[in-house]
Amino acid sequence: MLGKLARQHDPNVLVGFDHADDAGVYQLTPDQALVQTVDFFTPIVDDPYTFGQIAATNALSDVYAMGGKPLTALALVCFPDKADLEILERILAGGLSKMIEARCTVIGGHSIRDEETKFGYSVTGIIHPKKIYQNQGAKAGDKLILTKAIGTGVISTAIKKGKAEQAWIEAAIASMTTLNKKAAEVIEVLANDQRPTTNGDLAVHAMTDITGFGLIGHLREILIASNVSARIHANRIPLLPGAVECVYAGYIPGGLNNNRAFAECMVSYDEGVSKELRALLYDPQTAGGLLISAAPNDMDWAAKLNEAGVPAVEIGAVLPLTKPQITITM
Repeated sequence: MLGKLARQHDPNVLVGFDHADDAGVYQLTPDQALVQTVDFFTPIVDDPYTFGQIAATNALSDVYAMGGKPLTALALVCFPDKADLEILERILAGGLSKMIEARCTVIGGHSIRDEETKFGYSVTGIIHPKKIYQNQGAKAGDKLILTKAIGTGVISTAIKKGKAEQAWIEAAIASMTTLNKKAAEVIEVLANDQRPTTNGDLAVHAMTDITGFGLIGHLREILIASNVSARIHANRIPLLPGAVECVYAGYIPGGLNNNRAFAECMVSYDEGVSKELRALLYDPQTAGGLLISAAPNDMDWAAKLNEAGVPAVEIGAVLPLTKPQITITM
């Protein structure tokens, strides 16, 4: 639909909706630009406070994925007319707790009456125009690093059906309420340390966060934008506790099936990749981790992130353009 709209030509737009990127970037001065994003959705957990925390974590993530620093946020609220307002208060309080943790100031918002509760934020941050991490720019030889386990989609579906074990719920909530703030800060430090002095190229060539399109969907965006391919080692992909069990039991969200129908045409699998793991590659994540395409230098990016307290795994590598564009091996 966006492709059918008239294009605005503003030279200050460094990243717009035509890039299919995580957030938009608008240049203000030679050394400063705004980074803007918006995200809201329906509850995926029962506790209102936790739902607010997850919604805030998810909305902030796009700014971190671009390499930006969030500054302000506007709340977006849809709430039933006759519902208990204490529930809404708890949702707002949960969201505010994460905004405070991110040092992002909530300066207002907008609410409407709706039969179904929805909540999220529009977030504005700042970024240096020459230090933007986009979903384009990955180069053959790059290392692919993932900073969070996947599986929140299938576990959330199990929660809605009342079938999720408590340990699964706790692990999924812990993941969905962990800001990508620390990960982004560590990545920036590592990237600065590794930046070549000859041409000033960024050591991180591309970065995105794994959300609704799943791991394959977001990897696909990087590969298409960068005109490269990738090999992913399935046995290295971190999975949340209970994720495999949820797939085996059939707790499959509609988004997973949609993602798979859209993107699987560009994927090939080794025979050893189980059907459960194949499905989880397309699982829609909420407040997922960062996927980083990092320069193939001698530094162990994942080890450095782990040393700084950020769980991270090197899950594969970027390859020259081939068909199929994504190869899944064990």
